[in-house]
Amino acid sequence: MPKLTIQIPHDLGKEEATRRLQQHFHDIKQRFGQHVSDLEEEWNGHSMQFGFRTFGLKISGLVESEPAEVKVSAELPMAAMMFRGTIERQIRDELAEMLTG
Repeated sequence: MPKLTIQIPHDLGKEEATRRLQQHFHDIKQRFGQHVSDLEEEWNGHSMQFGFRTFGLKISGLVESEPAEVKVSAELPMAAMMFRGTIERQIRDELAEMLTG
């Protein structure tokens, strides 16, 4: 499976970035619950393994909160590759807003 890797810089520090990420994922579940199934979220310190199914596609990955950036890496199914740019842009925009707002 192809990989998607995104790095978003921030100046919040590791603890605050992690707190915001945890809250943001809770908000995402509320907003997109009708489009997502089999949601898996496992936090281990400042990193989270995730997985979900949307529109019949299984997506999984890792979010890591670092002192000056948040890293997202995900495995995309081949069927999602034509939407890779849109997926990457949406993730980047959502996280940048959440980390600066």
